[in-house]
Parts: sequence; structure tokens; C-alpha cells
Amino acid sequence: MKLEGMNRRALLLQGGSLALLLGAHEIARGATIVAVRVWPANDYTRVTIESDGRLNSQQLVVGNPPRLAVDIEGIDLNPALRELVGKIRPEDPYINGLRVGQFAPSVVRIVFDLKQTVAPQVFSLAPVAAYRHRLVLDLYPQQAIDPMEALIAERLRDAPKAQGRDSTVAGIAPRNAGASGDTPAPLRPAPPGVDPLGDLMAQQSMRPAPSPGTGTPAPAPALVAPAQLPPLVGTAPAMPAMPPSAAARGSSNGNGGTATASRTDRIIIVALDPGHGGEDPGAIGPNGTREKDIVLQVAHRLRDRINASSVSGNPMRAFLTRDADFFVPLGTRVQKARRVQADLFVSIHADAFTTPEARGASVFALSQTGASSSAARWLANKENQADKVGGVNVGSHEAQVQRALLDMSTTAQINDSLKLGGAMLGEIRSIGARLHKPQVEQAGFAVLKAPDIPSVLVETAFISNPEEEAKLRSVAYQEDLADALMRGIHRYFAQNPPLARSREL
Repeated sequence: MKLEGMNRRALLLQGGSLALLLGAHEIARGATIVAVRVWPANDYTRVTIESDGRLNSQQLVVGNPPRLAVDIEGIDLNPALRELVGKIRPEDPYINGLRVGQFAPSVVRIVFDLKQTVAPQVFSLAPVAAYRHRLVLDLYPQQAIDPMEALIAERLRDAPKAQGRDSTVAGIAPRNAGASGDTPAPLRPAPPGVDPLGDLMAQQSMRPAPSPGTGTPAPAPALVAPAQLPPLVGTAPAMPAMPPSAAARGSSNGNGGTATASRTDRIIIVALDPGHGGEDPGAIGPNGTREKDIVLQVAHRLRDRINASSVSGNPMRAFLTRDADFFVPLGTRVQKARRVQADLFVSIHADAFTTPEARGASVFALSQTGASSSAARWLANKENQADKVGGVNVGSHEAQVQRALLDMSTTAQINDSLKLGGAMLGEIRSIGARLHKPQVEQAGFAVLKAPDIPSVLVETAFISNPEEEAKLRSVAYQEDLADALMRGIHRYFAQNPPLARSREL
């Protein structure tokens, strides 16, 4: 018995030693990079590094030329991480190229060669949905882009020719003039203290507009000497940054003259919000169709119709909360719409359910009290989880600002939203589309909580239904849907004229 007890203790000791050895090996091994992704956009560029364990990092800003060095600890350079080099696109507004190398044992350094000085945000995300641990690098411009400038530039570009007037107002010039189907050039940050809308109004009153500020922010201090940079593994094709003055050239229209805005009472702005984007694909159909792609296509078609329309002689202009494949947090979508003083907010989605039988289009407005049905509550809860999947850098201040914004709502806004939703639902019915519910439903969608903008969320169809997934991929259905939504907007304004504002173009 005594011998048997000693053998048992020996086995336990051996097992404990083996466990300690395995644990030490696991700690020494660290995390492994499993995927890398890059999402370039005018608003910001996001770089995502996905791994099987949480990553620790330190970032260093390099001054002139602008660079960003990011040290990732506890990993070794592997093929997945090397792929980051080839994912940099020439049209990226912020990244010119990058280098990656083994800077020290278990430390990999990534050096981003930048086209402009950036304000980086680096944060980690816990596993969620199909993703494992993610290290996220968001490269924002040092000065935030003014969305109103884009609307004014497009309006100036598309306005009819007028004799003897100059289209360049306080440095705001048409982008890609003469080609209405072209994608506008990358937006420039608004200089401090400059109000493009105010400048344009001043010009219309025949008063000289203030010139934009010419000062540039001082470069960040160089914290990394060139000798410290890692060996070059590869670099993406270089694309020199466009000087600020380049975007202001080419202000003539297709007839060789100068485009200018004609005087109207005011511009009518409709904010279009294509759901999801970037790291958040939204719902995925049985044949692999991604919600984020479909709703962006529908938004582009509706944008073209809005930009060609008017209300009582006042020109309309569409503003997209995202015009490409990148992620926008829910609160930021609302903030963008309010910043351009939108008259309407239309969020576009493609529904999904756990079974393929569910089908039909729906329109939703906000509810202050509770959802109008269990399905509406379920859908709102699902859509409100988008920030977790897309990835939000939630600092304490940002969280407080978003909560304060999204807690605001008014009875008047909800009543107007129900009117807008009813007009749209009727027009969707008129194109022969099946409706999931015959009336506008209500639930606590985060993107509908702008207190001063009538806001609706349109579920175009159930992408989880194979038949409706095929319809959503169809150009004909997308065109019909955009026509229906445009008619719904006109119907709403016919009975609810836009309020008078000082916004003039």
C-alpha cells in the first residue's frame, strides 16, 4: 500500500511537471496571426490584424516624411502577416506603402509610409461572430473631413453654367467637373475656422468669402530613428499624395465654362445610410450574397435619383453615411446626418432570419416605448449589435457622447418618421414587392434616434430567402426599389413641405 501511494505521488508530480512545461511552451509560443485586412476610405483607413490570442502593441509616430511604426509583441513574422504588404491599394487616401519585419525576438514592427499626417487609433477587440481576437489600427486625418463641403462641391459641379460668376468659393471647387458619373476626388479636411456653407452663402449675397486658413499642423515628433526601422520585406505600389491644390483644379464644366450654383431657396438633403460595411458584412444569403454590398448598390441608385430631383424648385442632394466598403459606427451615422442638417434619414438594409421561409420588405420607425412586434424587437436588437461586429473604439468620452445622442428622441420626429415610412411602404407595394408587414413597424433602432430628423429603416427583402436573395442581386429589382423609395420621398414632401432654413445654394 505504501509503495502504491508513492507511485501515485510520482505520477502526479510527473503530470504536474508536464502541465507546467506545456503551459510554459504555450506562453513562449504567443499568438499567431491568422488573417489581415485593409479597408481604405476617404473617412479613414482601417487595418485589422486577426490572431488566435490577444495582441499587445505600441505605436510610434514618425515626423517627416510622415510614418507610423507599430510594434506587435509576442509574435513572430509569418506568411499571413507578410500578406499585409500586398493589401495596400494605390488609391488609399492615407497609406502609401508599408514595411514589415522581425524587429526583435517576439516583436514584429510594421512601418506605414503615409500620404498625410494621421491621428491613429489603435485598439483590441475580443472574439465576436466569425472573428477571433483583432488588433485594429484606424488611421484618421489629423483634421476631420467636413461632410458639408462634399455636398457643396457636388452641387457646384452639377449646377448649370452662369455667365460672369466664379465657381470657386473660398477654395471649394467642383471635383472631377464635366463627368457627372465620376467618383469625386478624395475630400480635403476643412481648415480650422472655415465654414464652407457660410462661405457659399456669402458669395450669393455678393459679399467676398473668407479665404481658408493656410496653416498646417506641426508634424508629430520623430520618435523612431531611420536606423531602427525593420528590413524591407516588401512595399505596395507607391502613389504620391495629391497636393491640396490639385483637387481645386479642373473647375470648368464639360462645355469649357465655369460651373456655378443657381440661386434657390435652399437645398434639400436626404441622408442615405447603407447598413453595415467593412468588418461587418451584415447578413449573408445562402449563395454568399453579402448585405453590405447589396444595400450600398441600392443606395447608389437612390442617390442618383435624389441628385436629379427637386422639391418645389429646390434642388435635392443625397448624402451617404458611407460611400464605399468601410465600417461606420451606429452613433457616427446619426452624427453625420445631423452635421449636414439632413431633412430625412433613410437607412437601407436586407433582412435575415433563422429560417429561409421568411420573406418580404419592411419599413421601420423609432419607438420610444417598445417594439410593435416581437419580430421588430428581435431585428432591432440584431441590428444594434453591428458595433460589436464592425469594431468600435469605445473610449469613455466617446461612449458618453454616443449614449447622450442616442437617448434623444421626440414625439414629433417619430410622427414624421411614420408618415415617411407609410409613403415608402405604399410605393414598395406598388412595384409588386411582397411586404413582410402591411404597416410601418416600430422598434428601438439606434440609427433612427436623431431627435430632429424624420428617420426610417428600410428592410429591402429577406436575403436569407433564396428567392429574395436572387431578387436583391438583380439590377432590375434594385432599380425598381430605388424608384419606389424616390416616389415615397416625393409623396412625403408633397404633404410635409420641408421647413424653411437658412441653408442656401
